[in-house]
Formats: sequence, C-alpha cells, structure tokens
Amino acid sequence: MTKRMEIEEGSGNVFADIGLPNPEERLAKADLAIRIAETIRARRLTQTRAARILRIDQPKISRLLRGQLSGFSAERLMHFLTLLGRDVEILVKRAPRTRRQGRLRVVATA
Repeated sequence: MTKRMEIEEGSGNVFADIGLPNPEERLAKADLAIRIAETIRARRLTQTRAARILRIDQPKISRLLRGQLSGFSAERLMHFLTLLGRDVEILVKRAPRTRRQGRLRVVATA
C-alpha cells in the first residue's frame, strides 16, 4: 500500500507559515544573523574575538550564532554588521500595485 503525502508550498517565510507574530521582522533578524555568522566565519574569528569586536560577551555571541535572537533588535544586528566591517544599506521604495502593504527583507550582495 502506498501512502500519499500532501505537500504544501511555503510562502518563503517560515515564520509566517507557522503563524508567528511579526513574521517579516523575524525573517529579517534571522537573515541579519546569518550574515553576521558568515562574516565571523569568513574572518575566522573565535567567539571570544568576535565578542570583543561587537562589544558583547561570548555567551551572547554563542546565542546569536545558534539563532536565539530574542534579545537582539534588528537595529542592533545591523550595528554588529557595521562593527564587523560590513556596509548596511536601507532602501525604501514604493510597493508594486499588486500588493497593498510593503514588505521588509534583507538582501545580501557579494
């Protein structure tokens, strides 16, 4: 007997798909944290060295790298990126007519 499995395509935002509040903000924070982790890895920084650069303690770096973002605002994560030598640009533009409301997203360049 073959079991049928239903597959539902996601929206592109797992936080929205599982019904969490403020899903776009959560996704943006997660994307910023990913960029921080990538930068720390690319620079081959230890958690202790990264903590010194970001002016926080090592356990907070550990939480950040594990995706535990409840104690970090998006603004603070953007500040961490600048301390790590990354430029952060914010682009504000009109939403297309197909959407009533704007959206928030993080886009990384090489």
